[in-house]
Amino acid sequence: MSDVLVSVIMPSYNTENYISLAIESILNQTYKNLELIILDDASTDKTWEIIQQYTKKDSRVISIRNEKNLYIAGNRNKGISLARGKYIVWQDSDDISVLTRIQKQVDFMEKHPEVGICGGFLQSFNEAGNLDIRMYDTTDVLLRKNIFKYSPVAQPSAIIRSECFKLLGDFDVTKPPAEDIDMSFRIGTKYKFANLPEILIFYREHSTNNTISRMQKLLKSTLEVRRKYSIGFGYTMNFTDEIAYFLTWLMFFIPAQLVVPLFKIARFIARLKVVK
Repeated sequence: MSDVLVSVIMPSYNTENYISLAIESILNQTYKNLELIILDDASTDKTWEIIQQYTKKDSRVISIRNEKNLYIAGNRNKGISLARGKYIVWQDSDDISVLTRIQKQVDFMEKHPEVGICGGFLQSFNEAGNLDIRMYDTTDVLLRKNIFKYSPVAQPSAIIRSECFKLLGDFDVTKPPAEDIDMSFRIGTKYKFANLPEILIFYREHSTNNTISRMQKLLKSTLEVRRKYSIGFGYTMNFTDEIAYFLTWLMFFIPAQLVVPLFKIARFIARLKVVK
């Protein structure tokens, strides 16, 4: 049972209806030696007031309020600069962590020093109830083999060694919303990937999560990142990767209303082999 300090970083923006559950899912973890760094990204609702209630109740909560929007990458970089822990854990302000999540991830990372980033399965849900479960391969060999098809680790479930950022740098704020996959590629140049074969996060899906404009922006920046790391970084883009890359690129030329459903189908097909 490890007792190293873990820094949980939670960017937040206008999540007054959800942030209490997100915060409590961290403060009630079975793993107690943690700090929760909450960065309010200039919210205009009551998010900041709710955060302050928890700051007063629990000394592990550190709250920062931005004067202007820094967005996901900027907030993560700011949180990392404040973090004191051996490990960084992401917690979105509208998701809910399983209460044993951090204990299981820390135990795994302590036993596997070669792993730089470790995630797990996601249980998607919305107001109507549970949706699909996103499953991921668990071994570095398979995750590395398929990195040009899908991200090896779901960032909402990730735990990362703090030393990764000292060695590899901050999130690239010029690559939204693909800064996650860019960082994963960088981590993979020095460390191994891993996932725990169980649900660690209840991932809240909103109607705005899959807007057409967001999907197109995500596709464009992801394709740019994957092409960048296909040469000179130790990764190999095979024939099926090239086909997947080409088919993804073709999505820019289909009717806009089909982008989101096709993206969901492609993601489902890509993950079929990891469903038990």
